[in-house]
Amino acid sequence: MKKIIAKKKILKNLKENNLAIFAGAGMSMSSGYVNWSNLLNPLAEEIDLDVDKEDDLVSLAQYHCNEFSRSGINQVLLDEFSRDLNITENHKILAKLPISTYWTTNYDKLIEKSLNKAGKTPDVKYTINQLANTKPKRDAIVYKMHGDIDHPSKAIITKDDYEKYHLDMKPFLTNLAGDLCSKTFLFIGFSFSDPNLDYILSRVRARYGENQRRHYCFLRKLKKDEGEEQADYEYRKRKQELFINDLERFNIYTILIDKYSEITDFLKKIEKSYKSDTVFVSGAAHEYGSWGKEESEKFIYDLSKNLIRNKFKIVSGFGLGVGSAVISGALEEIYSNLDKHSKNHLILRPFPQNISDDEERAVVWSDYRKDMISYAGIAIFLFGNKIVNGEVVKSDGMRKEFKIAKENNLILLPIGATGYIAKDFHNEIVSNIDDFYPDLSQKLKDKIINLNDEAKNSDEIIENIIDILIGIRE
Repeated sequence: MKKIIAKKKILKNLKENNLAIFAGAGMSMSSGYVNWSNLLNPLAEEIDLDVDKEDDLVSLAQYHCNEFSRSGINQVLLDEFSRDLNITENHKILAKLPISTYWTTNYDKLIEKSLNKAGKTPDVKYTINQLANTKPKRDAIVYKMHGDIDHPSKAIITKDDYEKYHLDMKPFLTNLAGDLCSKTFLFIGFSFSDPNLDYILSRVRARYGENQRRHYCFLRKLKKDEGEEQADYEYRKRKQELFINDLERFNIYTILIDKYSEITDFLKKIEKSYKSDTVFVSGAAHEYGSWGKEESEKFIYDLSKNLIRNKFKIVSGFGLGVGSAVISGALEEIYSNLDKHSKNHLILRPFPQNISDDEERAVVWSDYRKDMISYAGIAIFLFGNKIVNGEVVKSDGMRKEFKIAKENNLILLPIGATGYIAKDFHNEIVSNIDDFYPDLSQKLKDKIINLNDEAKNSDEIIENIIDILIGIRE
């Protein structure tokens, strides 16, 4: 139950653009990067220490620097973090969500790489001078408070570095304190042993007391090691319980997990819930069947208007005979209620028409379809026909969109009553309805079946569609 409540709170802050991410070393490990212990292991051996026996790794790094020089540490950092490794599933999910603030103690470039792959522009900050500049058209700020692998000599890793941090890097601490007060943080792969974060959290707590903002972190439950004495296990377990309770002083709620893959599952649920507010409208119509052009355009217009009115976002590719009515209905509702709706409630991705080469056009249009559908959690299909060599045929483009939406686990809602390929989709779904909608109630499944009822008028169909969408969102 606590996980469900945490999910709802995190989702609420995400929708309000108030969610920030704090990424620790654990978030990069599944890509192949090392944690602190493995990073410092060869350095520990050079000074005749055992990294497994050391709790204070910051001091260990300092000892090595004292015995040799900083260059040895710099080389280890370069050896480990200069590798160009693949981003993780967690990075991919977060990059697609509307998160504009990232903090990390990691030296690698996975966060900015994932944002770039998601088509976003990251503004990366790891020096004081960078804080004073703003990258044009940025989508997210990435604060790398311990430095970047491109400048290993400036990375924060030794005791000297930490002791001077509040002097040399004070603006970072000021910005972090401000974000901790104004945003809800989700800590991923972070151990909370970092002195700089502890410094900030303590001061935020001292300043705001009981009025601190709620934050969340993931922590794996301890498991008994093979051959471990029961008393030793109970001791470690009790220590973890006390640690979790201590995090409450900073209003950080712990989401306990049994295995790290549960973090990905949790983030996928967040993503799915967030996207359930966004509807991809797929449609094409050279002719409109028994409804006729005027009635059909009014249906599409009213449907689009009602989607916006009920706080759904619309993604559209400006489909033949459908796109104009979708846009008109959405804009009518948006501009008549700008205090309630944002212009971002309508996302348009019109297909480029000036590509003469058939193969190139097919590739570009496929990418456009995948991009459009990636924004949504629900797909509505209307009509679905076009004219080829003077003959009306079913839309192959909508078939491609149906396939992509299905592969991306969108909720598929073909409006069978509009006929053509939308009716084919509806019949396909109804024949395997439990496979298509394993998590939906029977009440919602019955409403989906009724989307094929040609006896209902357009207003009744729209009401049914909105009921289904609201039921899915809830």
